[in-house]
Amino acid sequence: VFVEFALVLWAARKLGRPVKFTATRSEAFLTDYQGRDLVSRVELALANNGRFLAMRATNISNVGGYCVSLSPLSKGAGLIVGPYLIPHAALRAMAVFTNTMPTNAYRSSGRPEVTFAIERLVDTAAEQLGIDRIELRRKNLIRPEAMPYRNAVGMTYDSGRYLENMERAMEIADWKGFEQRRRAAAKDGKLLGRGLAYYVESSIGAPNEQARITVQPQRRVDVIIGTQPSGQGHETSFAQVISDLLHVPLDSVKIIVGDTDVVQVGGGSHSGRSLRHAATLFTKALPELIAQGKKVAATIVRSTPDQIEFADGRFSARGTNRTFDFLELAEEAARHELPQELKGGIAVVTDHEMHDPVFPNGCAICEVEIDPETGGVALTRYASVDDVGRCINPLIVHGQTHGAIAQGVGQALWEHCYVDREFGQPLVGSLMDYGVPRADTLPPFVTEIAEVLSPTNPLGIKAGGEGGTTGAPAVVTSAIVDALRDYGVRDIKMPATPYNVWKTIQDSKAARKGVKA
Repeated sequence: VFVEFALVLWAARKLGRPVKFTATRSEAFLTDYQGRDLVSRVELALANNGRFLAMRATNISNVGGYCVSLSPLSKGAGLIVGPYLIPHAALRAMAVFTNTMPTNAYRSSGRPEVTFAIERLVDTAAEQLGIDRIELRRKNLIRPEAMPYRNAVGMTYDSGRYLENMERAMEIADWKGFEQRRRAAAKDGKLLGRGLAYYVESSIGAPNEQARITVQPQRRVDVIIGTQPSGQGHETSFAQVISDLLHVPLDSVKIIVGDTDVVQVGGGSHSGRSLRHAATLFTKALPELIAQGKKVAATIVRSTPDQIEFADGRFSARGTNRTFDFLELAEEAARHELPQELKGGIAVVTDHEMHDPVFPNGCAICEVEIDPETGGVALTRYASVDDVGRCINPLIVHGQTHGAIAQGVGQALWEHCYVDREFGQPLVGSLMDYGVPRADTLPPFVTEIAEVLSPTNPLGIKAGGEGGTTGAPAVVTSAIVDALRDYGVRDIKMPATPYNVWKTIQDSKAARKGVKA
């Protein structure tokens, strides 16, 4: 626990007033948890026909001076074989202590690391064996008819059309037009490279969630739920699900989050869990809401619940012409004396525990243009197809995907917490030292959503918040290596800053001449 947390509480109690502490940017660089510090050593065995036979991997995670989380190590372990049919795998995962700041979960915790490892491994295998990297993937991607598929590490993928997604990504990225663009770049003295990466990620989230749904007499549906949005658009997507299930107008649904006076249970927002949990809760609550509505309607029309029908969002009493939707029913009920059991109106509290993971997946393709004189890298094209299961709000999912891609590209090209090797002293103290992507450093993204439903929940939702980050480091690095292939470059470490790219080119030139750069 940071000492400032305790001091803020002490000061607030001492003064009897709210107290707020804000760290400076430099303090944050010195003390905040860091991410992605994982090293993988991977090996792949192939048959003569290019089929994958076995994989061996060792993941070493730097947890810093003390351990606050093993999430990046554990969440990536089960996905080390990626989207491929690899019958056998051996994995060793280790956490090590160092003299740096602790590491913790960062968007798509653990999955970008293992996606980077397997995708770079497949590219390297294709290069060494003289097999086209696309054909090698076509030969080894898991097919839809194999789903649900238990991989060699013990994870069971729920659903997916991996090959179809890859082919579609190649279409929207204009894969066939690349050579023409490469020649045009060469005329300007630039090196153009393209990369492709396929990712599979997983999502469960803390298992328990609760929702309270109340149809108010004011012609409003209140939904109290324990997720806590921070820009994910829950207020919109949750309301859409309620609107569809209850057949009420979207603007009549009020989503209530974050108020601890009324929100009693909740797991928060993380791990791509929120909409899947919420939609499951809402679907689970629907039969009870209908049952209560029938009882209320029966009281109003002086009938019995078995004489009330519910269809297309309306309650109707047999033998009469009286019908109500949920909002009309709650409004009318307020004018009647209801039995004691219905005094609370139409209201349901429902809980749900979720233990079955879902596996969002997708294919990303990008192109980079490199200036060999300076090592500068420009991202010129980026396209992706992401399978999120059922998509409730495409606009929100596309926005999530774009932001996630930007984060992944930032990791690949700029972001790095430099530390003195001997003493562990951070060498990054501000955003002057730490590069982050900006809008003008990114091209327009071409993103498509694939909806392959998951059998693990009623609406077939997977997750859509982390996929863009998962594949980005691998695909950007793949494109850079492709651009530098004429120099004999087969790999480059992240971040691929201009200096690192320039140094890689110079080292390759020197190696070919047999001299030390």
